[in-house]
Amino acid sequence: MASSATIKEDLKLPCKEEIYRQWQENGSKMFFGEHELKLELIEMDELFIQKAKEELRETPEIIAKSCAELKKLIEGESNLIVPDDEDFYKSFLRPCKYYPKSAFSLIKRFYRFRQNYPHIFIHLLPSKEKIAFCANLIYPLPFRAKDGTRILLIEGGKRWNPKEVSINDFFKGVMLCLLLSLGEPKTQIAGACVIIDVEGLSLSHITYITPSFAKMMVEFTQKCLPLRLKNIHIVKQSFLFNMAFAIFKPFLEEKIRKRICFHGTNWESLTTFIDKKALLKRHGGELEMPERQFGVNFWQGLCYCESFFEGNNNFTQLTIYI
Repeated sequence: MASSATIKEDLKLPCKEEIYRQWQENGSKMFFGEHELKLELIEMDELFIQKAKEELRETPEIIAKSCAELKKLIEGESNLIVPDDEDFYKSFLRPCKYYPKSAFSLIKRFYRFRQNYPHIFIHLLPSKEKIAFCANLIYPLPFRAKDGTRILLIEGGKRWNPKEVSINDFFKGVMLCLLLSLGEPKTQIAGACVIIDVEGLSLSHITYITPSFAKMMVEFTQKCLPLRLKNIHIVKQSFLFNMAFAIFKPFLEEKIRKRICFHGTNWESLTTFIDKKALLKRHGGELEMPERQFGVNFWQGLCYCESFFEGNNNFTQLTIYI
């Protein structure tokens, strides 16, 4: 018989201060020209505090009340083991605007998804998933968008060689970037946006995108991602992209469809969302590309955050019957 004792008071989140120190002191630096990519695990400022209050209803009183209600909901759910930690609760409450029942449903969907796709999530650690990063396919940009969102760039066209980086390895790299972003309070509050550069996408690429993969990716994005995904920006697409998009389209809900923006090479359109200073020059912006092996540097930095991912993996070794 399943136990209902699901809150683990001795189960703690990794220390963000220590992870940040390791990144700063030992991680390889990644520069876009003179601008360094920085991890913001512990940084907060008045602008984001006010944004959280206005957009998410975040006040000390609501935080305390919602965390207590969420804890009570979790205590009544058998086989769901999570830490009794305010930072953990807030990471799920923020994308749900501090409504405990919605956050509780999101927690269950998130961990159920991890169980349903073990080939993606078992041993999902930077030390074991270097290939997509070292191929320079996935990386955050150093500045945030106009609304404070973290910007993630995905190279989904000619820079991706599916024979060297499988589509599952590619997805694992995206997952690691998203999970790390979830550790940033600013990103929890403002959310994230994604730029997908599909220049040079070919028929050969499209043959690797199966309906089952598309379903998995869309399910996570729509139902299970504990993050405010503001927009998905598609750039440099050709007519062949329509074939790839058609694989994903049947699974997309209207809410997400409205957040997908097709820019082509209309950089004026893209800069209505993101300032030029935050975009690469090849996307109509001002940022220089990093040095040739920048993906290796980024991956090495991620490895110094290994304990962050190990800690999160510890919460998923369970069975959820929902």
